[in-house]
Amino acid sequence: MGEQAQAQSPEASARAEIEQLRWYIGEHNYRYYVLAQPTVSDAEYDRLFARLRELEREHPEFADPRSPTQTVGAPIQTGFEPARHAVPMLSLANAFSEQDLREWDARVHRLLQLPADRDLAFALEPKIDGLAVALHYEGGRLVRGATRGDGVTGEDVTLNLKTIKDIPWELPPYVDGLEVRGEVYMMKADFEAFNAQQAARGDKLFANPRNAAAGSLRQQDPRITRQRPLRFAAYTVIGLPDATGHLEGMARLEMYGFPTTRPSRAFGITAVQAYYDDLATRRHELPFEIDGLVIKIDHLGDQNRLGSVGREPRWAIAYKFPAIEEITRLQEIGVNVGRTGVLTPYAVLSPVRIGGVTVTHATLHNEDEIRRKDFRVGDWVVVRRAGDVIPQVVVPVVERRDGTERVFEMPERCPVCGSHVERVEGQVAVRCTAGLACKAQLARSLEHFGSRRALDIEGLGERLAAELVERQLVRDLGDLYALDKATLMGLERFADKSAANLLEALDQSKKQPFPRVLYGLGIPQVGEITAGLLADRFGSMKALIEATLEDLEEVSTIGPEISREVVEFCAEPHNRAVVAKLDAAGLTLASASRQTLAGGPLVGEEFVFTGSLESTTRDDARARVEALGASTATSITRRTTRVVAGAKAGSKLARAREAGVPILSEDEFASWMAAIESQGGP
Repeated sequence: MGEQAQAQSPEASARAEIEQLRWYIGEHNYRYYVLAQPTVSDAEYDRLFARLRELEREHPEFADPRSPTQTVGAPIQTGFEPARHAVPMLSLANAFSEQDLREWDARVHRLLQLPADRDLAFALEPKIDGLAVALHYEGGRLVRGATRGDGVTGEDVTLNLKTIKDIPWELPPYVDGLEVRGEVYMMKADFEAFNAQQAARGDKLFANPRNAAAGSLRQQDPRITRQRPLRFAAYTVIGLPDATGHLEGMARLEMYGFPTTRPSRAFGITAVQAYYDDLATRRHELPFEIDGLVIKIDHLGDQNRLGSVGREPRWAIAYKFPAIEEITRLQEIGVNVGRTGVLTPYAVLSPVRIGGVTVTHATLHNEDEIRRKDFRVGDWVVVRRAGDVIPQVVVPVVERRDGTERVFEMPERCPVCGSHVERVEGQVAVRCTAGLACKAQLARSLEHFGSRRALDIEGLGERLAAELVERQLVRDLGDLYALDKATLMGLERFADKSAANLLEALDQSKKQPFPRVLYGLGIPQVGEITAGLLADRFGSMKALIEATLEDLEEVSTIGPEISREVVEFCAEPHNRAVVAKLDAAGLTLASASRQTLAGGPLVGEEFVFTGSLESTTRDDARARVEALGASTATSITRRTTRVVAGAKAGSKLARAREAGVPILSEDEFASWMAAIESQGGP
């Protein structure tokens, strides 16, 4: 046969795609509704479903009542008794844009034969991402609870639903034949705690709260369900004969003790869009996951007039948010080296769009986290990007493994400098042992030093820091202030103006206060707040270098671990040399309040204060002597000229006596200072 004869006709091609989509969506429905183990993201499912619906609309000759577009959910799971719904539990049509929403509104107006400019009353509810259930009450008692199933027949999970504290077992006895429908779900915090417990036991981790809730409700043993942190929120009621509106019915449910999503009212589709926009910005602040906004015609009479078509009611629609989760391939696991030498693994992903952004990389935190969640190179993984946070890989999709995946091993040598790495005792961190001899650590240190919250050196970013280190123009922080215009103009993307701007920024950085310089030094575990505390307590880099472990632990909120890091940093000869270079370059290495007064009556004196003072604080006492030209320190050295000892003075007092340093009591110090301040000298 010729090539033209062998070519598939457009109709045959469309039919083949329709059949393939029906099979694939049906398989996903089973995994989602029955197993609670989906292998594609909700966003991918929505795209497949939309494509199938489009093809069936273009080719009505291939219509099939068994198509996923004409059915709801999935057949019930064996192990539970079937429960037939008196009123089918339908699915909602989806809107993904304002245009979709307005087209639905126009269709509703047309079906109700209303003028286009008449604003309808809508009930608006956050679309909780949970498992839909129906609760049936007779004579005020809960007699049956069932899952959605295929919309006509669900699973009888009454005993499991009775373990959820949100669900009332009894209502007023006059409430008969009432059916309440709602979502079973988990709060975000409860889900995180539950998954942590699963990991500690070595059990399966769930990708999201919805899957965890579905898996928990389908336990064969209700005692297991009782241990799971499940919640319930009602979203509709059937069987209130005197109710005229949806919002009225929900208010009645709250009166009966049912939790709801507290629906809001809006008039007109413009108000609905405004509510949606506001909710989209606040969704990450809610304590539970939502994936959109459910919009319902409030008037029950209008709902009945509109009815349903196929699997969907005409009087309601789900306005979906942009996806925050997708499933993609974990192509490789790379390793970054930070400024403190810690090796941090990260995921290299097949590009995927999440929340309007293309994601190619995501953090994996540390080696223990990779082991705990069992990530493997080549896995299909769930990737989440909530709000503006860094994308994170949530869990692997174990069901899609084919045996080609590789277990990740942390390198035994630094991927940048080749030095040995070591695991920090008592921590999950693995650290390169080369220190600033490692180019990656030095480049990150330069970047941190010039960051906005440290020295704020505009232009000293990641790219420039890496180039300065690679060309060996900067070997430590102090070398930054030896750069000149000619050297800078030899770098990529540098011309006369950009070089001059960087040199000006370096010059301006010399005016930054001492706490910023201290933070910029990058002492492990010393953040902005701790740097401020240290600067306030010791007053100068000189005093901090001389401080002992005991001195540091006296500072409020500075514990033994941070104190040890500071002492070790200050004892390192290389770090002392860098501090000396920064001092020579003119950086501020003492707090303004601790600067000595030239020509003051106490110039040349160095005080050490120990013990507790009753009439003043030690900080105020230090400030008084420094204002007159003295310096202060926290330990006894050969430069110490006087020690002021308050109550419960400890080892410093003993060392002062051994060294023969003059000692003043608090009263003696007060009298001595009063004489100096009034007469100008001791």
